[in-house]
Amino acid sequence: MPFADFDFLKYLASAVDILLVWYVIYKLIMVIRGTKAVQLLKGIFVILLVRLVSEFFGLKTLSWIMQQAINWGVLAIIIIFQPELRRALEQLGRGKFFSRSTIAEDEEQEKAVNAIIKATDYMAKRRIGALISIERETGMSDYIETGIPLNSKISSELLINIFIPNTPLHDGAVIIQKNSVAAAACYLPLSESPFISKELGTRHRAALGISEVTDSITVVVSEETGSISLTKNGELYRELDGEAFKEVLSKELLVNSKVKSGSSVRWNWRGKKNG
Repeated sequence: MPFADFDFLKYLASAVDILLVWYVIYKLIMVIRGTKAVQLLKGIFVILLVRLVSEFFGLKTLSWIMQQAINWGVLAIIIIFQPELRRALEQLGRGKFFSRSTIAEDEEQEKAVNAIIKATDYMAKRRIGALISIERETGMSDYIETGIPLNSKISSELLINIFIPNTPLHDGAVIIQKNSVAAAACYLPLSESPFISKELGTRHRAALGISEVTDSITVVVSEETGSISLTKNGELYRELDGEAFKEVLSKELLVNSKVKSGSSVRWNWRGKKNG
């Protein structure tokens, strides 16, 4: 029995070890998702694949070159992934790498959501066109780099002023990252879906496009009609009334949202995929 117990503890320790390693790898992937580091990571896999193939077919010169690339790969990774590694270390230093959001963060997030709702309602009533994309798990650093960096605290007044017509920042999208306005006048990828209604403009195509490549929530205010639309997971929800918009935004972005899935508020599904 003592030996059996020892073997069980040994297997349990091995299982915990493997789970922890996979969790760390998962968190690292979450850090670099949506950044240029993803493409560079694919390049590393290509080098490893070429190394194995060249070794299998006896291509000595190519195999030697790939081996040298691998030998120097550790240093190259540190240089190439420097921003992502710094971000991960900062999160680890703040105790956020393994932990979930704190009460203070939840309150800050609730304030940010309320500011977005208030600004959207104001702009919709006055038919001020707007495009606001909210980062979630998938990083949006590449898209933030296309705009004008702000790194400002979220407020309804700031969002409204950004989208006032004929101002320098009103064209493009505002990207919200970690409860702050990261940048304005950002370029988002346009959806190439053939099912989008032709009556929808560039803002809606951009909102749908970013939802196809990230898990972000994107809000659109139509300049022509003042209607509010929302995209997520490659789907477009059009003409949401104030209550429906508040419900879905709170449900998607607030960890401790009091909104229940059985609510009587209904979404308008007319715009799903086909506009």
